[in-house]
Amino acid sequence: MSLQTLLGIELPVIQAPMAGVQSSAMTVAVSQAGGLGSLPCAMLGLDALRAELAAITSQTTRPYNLNFFAHTAPLADPARETQWRATLAPYYREFGIDTARIAAGAPRHPFNADYAALLAEFKPPVVSFHFGLPSPELLTTIKSWGTKVLSSATTVDEALWLQQRGVDAIIAQGIEAGGHRGLFLSDDLSTQVGSFALLPQIVRAVNLPVIAAGGIADRAGVAAAMSLGAAGVQIGTAYLLCDEATTSAVHRAALQSEAARHTALTNVFTGRPARGIVNRVMRELGAMNSQAPEFPLATTAITPLRAKAESQGSGDFSPLWAGQNVSGCKAVSAAVLTRELAGVSTANL
Repeated sequence: MSLQTLLGIELPVIQAPMAGVQSSAMTVAVSQAGGLGSLPCAMLGLDALRAELAAITSQTTRPYNLNFFAHTAPLADPARETQWRATLAPYYREFGIDTARIAAGAPRHPFNADYAALLAEFKPPVVSFHFGLPSPELLTTIKSWGTKVLSSATTVDEALWLQQRGVDAIIAQGIEAGGHRGLFLSDDLSTQVGSFALLPQIVRAVNLPVIAAGGIADRAGVAAAMSLGAAGVQIGTAYLLCDEATTSAVHRAALQSEAARHTALTNVFTGRPARGIVNRVMRELGAMNSQAPEFPLATTAITPLRAKAESQGSGDFSPLWAGQNVSGCKAVSAAVLTRELAGVSTANL
């Protein structure tokens, strides 16, 4: 079965869910263009998610994807938090930030029963996961609606694990991909490989459609992935400059600068490895810093630095998420980009 048939879409193009730089407007635009628009949900409270779902379902009857995290929420570690804030102390002094007044950072919630109860009202066509899968009970609930389930794999072992637990398709996330790594069976970054090394290995290992992700920025990249056995592609970075993106001004500027040629995996913004454009805080603290609290607790202490720097037009303390290939970023509508990636006409858009 083709990916288009499985998901009910026209084009084998999935817009990667990108928290912080998009809303339902992006989701709708991509789905209306024939691809699979995605909505990142892990940073949305129930009321906000309900509003976004209402917006999507009122604007399109085409399939869409809701993306959730499946991590285990960590326990608070006051000692580690204190140490992390001590590491950041020189920056607090530089910006005149009172650490006693630091508010909690934006939470990233794992999928839970409350989310499932809300989704039951909408029965979304597709739900995808990062960092593994939720409990078997929650997964059974999702599939009972007829919803298709996708999840990211960064190794062959993860792909096999996902297949054994009943996913409908696997997203093969290469090391080039922007944003958070989806790894979940191991924290060893040496297990992470490039898209065009990972993709054919997973295609051979599983009996499910495999979606290529990471480093794909244009029609030629899509064709290359398909030639290696991909049933479709998931693309994020190329959408960051689109009309519907909510990408900040400093992030947009970085994407269009020479700095975008240098990305790295970093844990200093959230506590979990994620690929972004190298900036001051990554250079000075080290992109991977052992003192950073567990995901997503590292966010709290660095958020006020980000806000202060961005208010001065600087992205020195911002997570400038981007993949290794920003060449496909375009200031066009997401609908136009989706159809261009698939190599089909944009005449009627």
